[in-house]
Amino acid sequence: MSKGLVVQKYGGSSVANVERIQKVAERVVGYRKKGFSLVVVVSALGDTTDELIELANKINTDPPEREMDMLLSTGEQISVALLAMAIHKLGAQAISFTGAQVGIITDSSHTRARIIKINADKIKEELKKGKVVIVAGFQGITLNQDITTLGRGGSDLTAVALAKELEADSCEIYTDVKGIYTTDPRIEPKARMIKKITYDEMLEMASLGAQVMQARSIEVAKKFNVPLHVRSSFTKNPGTMIIEEVKKMEDVVVSGITLNKNEAKITLCRVPDKPGVAVKLFKKLAESGVSVDMIVQNVSHTRQTDISFTIAKNDSGKAGRIARKVAAKIEAGDVLLDEDIARVSIVGVGMKSHHGVAAKMFEIMADNKINIEMISTSEISISCIIKKRYAETAVRKLHEAFGLNKT
Repeated sequence: MSKGLVVQKYGGSSVANVERIQKVAERVVGYRKKGFSLVVVVSALGDTTDELIELANKINTDPPEREMDMLLSTGEQISVALLAMAIHKLGAQAISFTGAQVGIITDSSHTRARIIKINADKIKEELKKGKVVIVAGFQGITLNQDITTLGRGGSDLTAVALAKELEADSCEIYTDVKGIYTTDPRIEPKARMIKKITYDEMLEMASLGAQVMQARSIEVAKKFNVPLHVRSSFTKNPGTMIIEEVKKMEDVVVSGITLNKNEAKITLCRVPDKPGVAVKLFKKLAESGVSVDMIVQNVSHTRQTDISFTIAKNDSGKAGRIARKVAAKIEAGDVLLDEDIARVSIVGVGMKSHHGVAAKMFEIMADNKINIEMISTSEISISCIIKKRYAETAVRKLHEAFGLNKT
């Protein structure tokens, strides 16, 4: 009698070599012996994706995105087959599939595709036969039969989407850390593991730089109330539960501090201060697939203004070219690119019911002589753009000031 359906996702570090693949197989078979049905989503081995990107760039520094998807999707195909072999060796039945084979249909936005629908019939058939179903994460296929990938960390999205489609009892995300921490333990050794965190907090932390889970996967989990369990693949520890907000969570003002060093800032100087100018810039950026984050426009006293905005660092070349073309058309001044920046953010649902949080953050920055270049806020987060050299100091000081060092 089945105890229920569990979707498990194992990241690249969890299947980085033969020994780790065998350990994952042992864990999966252990669940199977307890009576659970399992769908296992797997990432590419270790640094395979990065190695494939590096290989592509040696061939062509600006490769077609469709061909990048063809290349990058091969990494997961290797890992699912190897894991299936490891499970077979332990005496259990397993079958591996690509994203296309299990009917993960996406739009045609290569390298950052969005899932349109999933036809899970094939998975259900194999589960009825008592097999462990292993699915290649991070990938899908368009209605025109083109292979696509779901963006960095897309295996998380595959797992959450399958958990929703299959109405799984739980979705477990296995990684190389014990759970979600108050900040990156490599920066602040006093960082603590959080036992429970809300979807909203986790979404903010993921989108602001925490690399434990892909932000889009949290959005889907929140939308369909898929409970997530983030755990280490190397221990039996319970890890962190990502859940809906409960009242007592508001007692904790700040839950975590995030740091993102992979951002760049572009400034258009002396922009004519008249209606329609900003839309010309940001429409062009949107059409080119560049996501803009913070935007700051100075108050105009001279019929000219400066516009600054931040983007992901890997979009800085494309965004810079677009900004310079637009600047020439609207007769603006210089276009400045600054890649020596970092974003430091504080996140917590408690901010909604506590005042003075922003003032305290700014005070900590001032006391440590850290200049703030840009600020953005949401209901549960405050972010500051600062120079990269001060970033880790800011994280440690804020972590201490908001009491996150304490148990």
